[in-house]
Amino acid sequence: MNDPRRKAIAEVSEKIQECYDKLEELKEQIEEIKGEEEEYKDNMPENMQQSERYEKAETAVSSMEEAVSAIETAQSELEDVIGELETAAE
Repeated sequence: MNDPRRKAIAEVSEKIQECYDKLEELKEQIEEIKGEEEEYKDNMPENMQQSERYEKAETAVSSMEEAVSAIETAQSELEDVIGELETAAE
């Protein structure tokens, strides 16, 4: 592979890394919101734990956990892409 193509691959890899980093920031934000919602849910009085509000909070926490998991999967895929590009540039 010639130098211009290696340089182009390096630029693409850098952009993919930026996407990975942005996903990490977003994941942290979701985890913070999830933590706040969990605290809200956990601090509900016992008589409210069978209420619709409690169920909605529980669903929100579960959905945010799934969102974090999806981001982690995407990050793993991005790591694979970067690895393949590094192999291609060798």
